[in-house]
Amino acid sequence: MRRRTFLATSALGALASPFLALRASASEGSLTLIKDPNCGCCEGHASYLEENGFSVQIQESADLNSVRKQYGVPEALAGCHTILAGAYVIEGHVPVAAIKKLLVERPAIRGISLPGMPAGSPGMGGEKEGPLVVMVIQDGMPKVFWTE
Repeated sequence: MRRRTFLATSALGALASPFLALRASASEGSLTLIKDPNCGCCEGHASYLEENGFSVQIQESADLNSVRKQYGVPEALAGCHTILAGAYVIEGHVPVAAIKKLLVERPAIRGISLPGMPAGSPGMGGEKEGPLVVMVIQDGMPKVFWTE
């Protein structure tokens, strides 16, 4: 009887483990959002992230270009603010689905970016004018990481 219980418990654990890993990876740790002291939409993005299960600490910097340079964000991929998520940098108003994909898949990249301040992106006002295209931050040519 003990052997059957052990085998059944092991099988259930094996089935559940990918889902538990996904849950832990998608919500692990807190995010640090570094923003310009005069920007209000960044706080909107922080609230959106918190509503979707992330813990967000806000820091202010009057020199975001230096922050971006420190974390290897090219000027062409600059967004509204910079988010640190463990070993990754997340630039701009990136949707939660793309952040969770990054944290679950753990690709060998520097991070991801939604360049600029697209209308209708999470935390931004206005109506979305097209798909949100999140780019990979890495050395070399940028490529698409996720599209909504």
